[in-house]
Amino acid sequence: MAVSSLYPFNPTLPSHSKIPPSHSLSTPTKLRELVIDTRRRRSRVGRLVVSSTHSNAKILKSNKKSRFGKPLSPYVSDEDSDDIEEEEEDDDDDDDWLLDDEFAEPAEFEIDGKKSKSQNKVSRIKGGQRQSDVRSSRNTQEKRIGRNLYNAKSKAKEGSLHGEINGKLTPNISTQNRYEKLSDEIDFDKKWIPLVDYLSTFGLKDSDFIQMYERHMPCLQINVYSAKERLEYLMSIGVKQRDIRRMLLRQPQILQYTVENNLKSHVSFLSSLGIPNSRIGQIIAATPSLFSYSVENSLKPTVRYLVEEVGINEKSLGKVVQLSPQILVQRIDVSWNMRYMFLSKELGASRDNVVKMVMKHPQLLHYSIDDGLLPRIKFLRSIGMSNSDILKVLTSLTQVLSLSLEDNLKPKYIYLINELRNEVHSLTKYPMYFSLSLDQRIRPRHRFLVSLKKAPKGPFPLSSFVPTDENFCDKWAGTSLDKYLAFRQQLQLTKFARKYERQ
Repeated sequence: MAVSSLYPFNPTLPSHSKIPPSHSLSTPTKLRELVIDTRRRRSRVGRLVVSSTHSNAKILKSNKKSRFGKPLSPYVSDEDSDDIEEEEEDDDDDDDWLLDDEFAEPAEFEIDGKKSKSQNKVSRIKGGQRQSDVRSSRNTQEKRIGRNLYNAKSKAKEGSLHGEINGKLTPNISTQNRYEKLSDEIDFDKKWIPLVDYLSTFGLKDSDFIQMYERHMPCLQINVYSAKERLEYLMSIGVKQRDIRRMLLRQPQILQYTVENNLKSHVSFLSSLGIPNSRIGQIIAATPSLFSYSVENSLKPTVRYLVEEVGINEKSLGKVVQLSPQILVQRIDVSWNMRYMFLSKELGASRDNVVKMVMKHPQLLHYSIDDGLLPRIKFLRSIGMSNSDILKVLTSLTQVLSLSLEDNLKPKYIYLINELRNEVHSLTKYPMYFSLSLDQRIRPRHRFLVSLKKAPKGPFPLSSFVPTDENFCDKWAGTSLDKYLAFRQQLQLTKFARKYERQ
């Protein structure tokens, strides 16, 4: 049975045809007779039979399909072998040109005597069918270049930074340029390319890799599959993908921590403190340096100190750690003693007072005494509070020590005195006033009641700021929630317009 050639019809005469000597073609008549005789021979031969020496055919499985879903002939030539979706593992090396050229620099080739950039002939898929600019051309070299560039551009459109060929990662042109830039800044090893490609999917940029290199260069020498295993484990326990970049910049050593011997043991430790699984990922994201501390030699002794020396209730440990994970990775003995002695001397605070402060706001143990605690205590004194009043406020709302003086405490105090016609001592009963937003809650509720002529005479009651918006509208304003929200929005727009005019 004759097999049709995959090539265009070959005009070469059959091998048994003999061309007469040139002198026998000296007359037009004889030349015309030769052409007629040749055509007759062709009609008898029929379709051209292509032997293996011409096609170099490879026998494939009968169920093989092209990347477009069409069944392939059991005979495929070298030039068309790149239409196979997957190569057999035992294939010959005749198709190495595909592996070498798939992401090669786009070449120039000639069409009808004109030079053209090969990327302009890239095939495109539209509605599941490939439409190639070079389909009309019978030049197999053009077809091969077009298909190779189609593969490269398709992967680039998918956002891939590298190609995968026979299980190996191969960088494309853009990533090669990127690595050249990194090499200008750091001693970049090409072996790091797969890892850098993978970490780039988390949003890391060139400057990030430079920072990681400067902080801990060995982290870039990690096998990409080990790094993937560790980061995927962290995400499986609740770490958000968007937090991975920040974690790696703060603690690039995470890439070196093994899952079995390090990560899992620290996660188990957090669970033993009573921290729910839903919160463990957030704690790790906030304090990635946690993994660099030994569970037995560092973390557990810190917990024992908090319970036995500071006096924190063991059942409350989980809550304290959730509020401030950093408490596990600091010199807790030093920070506790210094702040306890300061508050005791400055305000006459008892041990129980300070323990209550730590349990409500453990960040207290991180704040600077000179730049954090002392300036705020002095401010409260300056507005007329006694030490005992300050101690009541701090014991009830320790977060006051974290608020900005210029942007928070001072503006709220001025509004309390000038607009609400209130007195300082009212803050000891409602210290929550300092934690509420001036623009979102205090001012809108006050102005709304004034507009409704429902504001109480005399000092404005701070208790009206405590309930939710719905309860406020029901109990104090006697109107709908929508009406109050519309008023608040208009108030904020007016304030914004005035601020814009001043600029």
